[in-house]
Amino acid sequence: MSIRRAVPADLEAIMALERASFPTDAWSDAMMREELDSPHGWYVIDELAGRVVGYAGLRAVRGSRDADVQTIAIAEASRGRGRGRSLLHALITEASRRGVHDLFLEVRADNPVAQRLYASEGFAEVGRRPRYYQPDDVDAVVMKLDLRAWAAARHASPEDAGVCT
Repeated sequence: MSIRRAVPADLEAIMALERASFPTDAWSDAMMREELDSPHGWYVIDELAGRVVGYAGLRAVRGSRDADVQTIAIAEASRGRGRGRSLLHALITEASRRGVHDLFLEVRADNPVAQRLYASEGFAEVGRRPRYYQPDDVDAVVMKLDLRAWAAARHASPEDAGVCT
């Protein structure tokens, strides 16, 4: 598993995975490019044999006490091997490094695998956004993680995630 910071040259590979993972509501190339270029965004990719098999993004405004997991996607053939958890740990570690206290995310109500992953890391459901995912009419489950509690429980440090910053 090789996780590194995403760069603009990764856009094409990220977008191929984005469209495969989210066929009905994929972000546009322009939206993802803005995320990669934003000073508030922090994106990482997971490479296997030189091929992007996963990516994840964090939106964390410097100085803010809260942040959002924007997205996590893993290529279908690479799922179930801990790659999503590794990407999530990289995002959590970066959010903690930025002084974030509360990390939020939305997950599709019809994605129990992702919900279990987030819950296993300490995220708790704090609400729902009805019909959030369009055009599928699927609710979003809003989840929150107390980063200080997460770090204390795991003694997390930037080195734990194995991410080059």
